[in-house]
Amino acid sequence: MAYSTDLRKRILAFIATGGKKAEAARRFSVDRSTIYRGLGADTPLLPEKPGPKHMRCLDEGSLKKHVADFPDLTQNERATHFGVSVSSIGYGLRKFGIPRKKNTRIQRAVC
Repeated sequence: MAYSTDLRKRILAFIATGGKKAEAARRFSVDRSTIYRGLGADTPLLPEKPGPKHMRCLDEGSLKKHVADFPDLTQNERATHFGVSVSSIGYGLRKFGIPRKKNTRIQRAVC
């Protein structure tokens, strides 16, 4: 839950006039970590936006080319190659309609 701008201003003003952070936390009924986070932020009066903090580092064109060049690799191996998480690879492959590569090391029974 984000706190109002008015409350943030009052907390910062209290600390700027010499109040202690622990006392501000008790007086304004907020957690001390919230105060420290607000003081360390670039813009302490704006709440943090939820969601991803960085742009995706996976280029879709290079992923498509990599799948065409190496069709037998698993998602773990692709993630290691690109330096991203396995879920990023799965997200990119789903966009292209490519099914998930299962573990190919399973022994097949010969009849």
